[in-house]
Amino acid sequence: MLKEFKEFAVKGNVVDMAVGIIIGAAFGSIVSSLVADIIMPPVGLLLGNVDFANLFILLKEGKAPGPYGSLAAAKAAGAVTLNVGVFVNTVISFLIMVFSIFIVIRSMNRFRSREVAPPEVTTKECPYCLSLISLKATRCAHCTSELQAGGR
Repeated sequence: MLKEFKEFAVKGNVVDMAVGIIIGAAFGSIVSSLVADIIMPPVGLLLGNVDFANLFILLKEGKAPGPYGSLAAAKAAGAVTLNVGVFVNTVISFLIMVFSIFIVIRSMNRFRSREVAPPEVTTKECPYCLSLISLKATRCAHCTSELQAGGR
C-alpha cells in the first residue's frame, strides 16, 4: 500500500497539480492585494471618500452602542453587520481571477491549435490488392489493376 501511494504521489500529474495549487494560492493573494490596495482606494475616492473595506450595514448593535467607525470596531463590539464592502472586494477579485484564467486558457488553446494540423491525405487503398497508391493513380503499381477515374 505504501508503494502504491509513493507511485501515485510521484506521478507527474500529481506534482503538476500541487505546483498549480501553490501558484494559484500565491496568485490569489496578489489579486486580493491588487483589489484592496490599488483598485478600491481610487474607486472609493471617486465615490466620495468611501472605504470599501469598512462599508457595512448595521443590522444589530453590539454590547457597546454605535455608531462604529469601522468594520473592525463593529465586530469588536459584537455587532451584526452586512459586510457590503468586503463582498464588493471579493467579487472584483473573483472577476480579475476569472479573466486572468480566461486569458491563460485562451492563449494555451491558440498555441495547441497551431501545433496540430491534420496531415493531408495523398494516398488511397487499391480495392484489389489493398496496397497504398497515389490518389491520382489510374492503375495500381503493385497489381496493375485498372482503377476507376476519381475514385477506386
